[in-house]
Amino acid sequence: MSQQLTRRQLVGGAIAAGGLASLPGRAAERATLFREVRLVDGTGVPPRLADVLVAGDRIVGITSPAAGEAGSGARIVAGEGRILAPGFIDLHSHGDPLKESYESFLAMGVTTITLGVDGSGPRIGKDLDPRRWMQAIDRAPVDVNVALLAAHGTLRRAAGVPDSVRRPDAAGLARMAAQLDTELRAGAFGLSYGLEYVPGIYSETPELTNLGRVVSRYGGVVMSHMRSENDDEIEASIDELITSSLPARPHISHLKVVFGKGEQRARALLDFLAEKRRQGIDLTADEYPYEAGYTGIELLFPQWALPPTDYAAVVAGRRQELRDYLEKRMIRRGGPEALLLGTKPYAGKTVAQAAGEAGLHFADFLIKLGPEGASGAHFTMDKALQDTLLLDPHVAFSTDGRPGMRHPRATGTYAKLIEEYVVRDRKLSIEEMVRKSTGYPAQILRLADRGVIRAGARADLVLFDPAKVRARSTYVDPFAMAEGFDLVMVNGRPAFEGGKRIGRSGRLLRAR
Repeated sequence: MSQQLTRRQLVGGAIAAGGLASLPGRAAERATLFREVRLVDGTGVPPRLADVLVAGDRIVGITSPAAGEAGSGARIVAGEGRILAPGFIDLHSHGDPLKESYESFLAMGVTTITLGVDGSGPRIGKDLDPRRWMQAIDRAPVDVNVALLAAHGTLRRAAGVPDSVRRPDAAGLARMAAQLDTELRAGAFGLSYGLEYVPGIYSETPELTNLGRVVSRYGGVVMSHMRSENDDEIEASIDELITSSLPARPHISHLKVVFGKGEQRARALLDFLAEKRRQGIDLTADEYPYEAGYTGIELLFPQWALPPTDYAAVVAGRRQELRDYLEKRMIRRGGPEALLLGTKPYAGKTVAQAAGEAGLHFADFLIKLGPEGASGAHFTMDKALQDTLLLDPHVAFSTDGRPGMRHPRATGTYAKLIEEYVVRDRKLSIEEMVRKSTGYPAQILRLADRGVIRAGARADLVLFDPAKVRARSTYVDPFAMAEGFDLVMVNGRPAFEGGKRIGRSGRLLRAR
């Protein structure tokens, strides 16, 4: 349908009796007309006034605002100065929509999440092949759209490679490649690594390279929680990601520099990444706007104390060595006050507080917990550095969150970006914030019909007034949902309105 039609022609023609049914591939469903909105379309161009018509699950037309009445049967949503943008595409998410509500994600404008990240993916029971889970998502009502990655750690186990094996034999490598091929053919968008976690921590570059070649055959992306995010090791970790991905596209998950300080350090890293792109490498990244990460305390422990090692035997035979290691590691990461636990019964307490209440030195407290005993927010990043990375046009946005996570990124990320970076500090224009949340993530995943507002695209949309958007969650109260997103539409249907979820129209997306 031409974008040059007047609104009267567009709406009246579409929703006249029988009109919607006559639209190609469209069921006879009620249309929605967004009237005189400030359209931010996801491409990075400045806002413009427009009328946008949705019918079925697609945007069927965009026109300049025009006088006149809409045809009968359409729901009219007045713009009233508000922004209409594509729904936000979260490039790094956790959880399982079969088991958890993503209402808090809808509340901050997220309409698509990416799962299977950090080398681990959702599955049903003990079935390590994702296809049964994908079939269940196809049948179930879910809050948001889901893009799934094949997960290195999970497929490694599905191929029967023991966690601690560093160099799988030829048969093991072949089984892993075959399993990855199966998952990509089923619709996975690429592959994720979790190289600081078990079992990814035990893998070596040749194993990963073998998998990167498989991903490249499908045009997929390789996303990695890299081997290290420490200031003195991050460039080497990026080089490993590139080497193990090519000729597939490499992508850095939750870009950060642990222990690094200042804008100058960030500029040096961005120059490093830019040089890779000048060499022809399609290197991208995502980031969230917080200075604390959130993960398990296993990152504090030495590799020789991690599963499948017998931890009780380690404590019995090497306790002092382990204690010394943990003390040094924790102090380097800011001390026990810089880790806010999110696991009961210690949730909301720092390691220093929890250890003090237990009457233990913090290293002894960590030994008592063990590497799988807790998760928490690790305050190891510098705001000046992270903000410089965040503003780079080649860095998309993500939450790295899941429902119920004790970290404000799971409830506040996109609201914080608008409230602070767009409105308060004016570090980002609204069109650039939206592009880095929608069109650019869609480009990274190769989602052809989402992430932008254009005729024919899927109708994942969010309506909001930037001045009224609030990220209410904090580290102390991480569950407060964002405010200010008035209407969130998923696949052409209202999903969140009036401050609450009102529909579940998400879908499993498949790579093509």
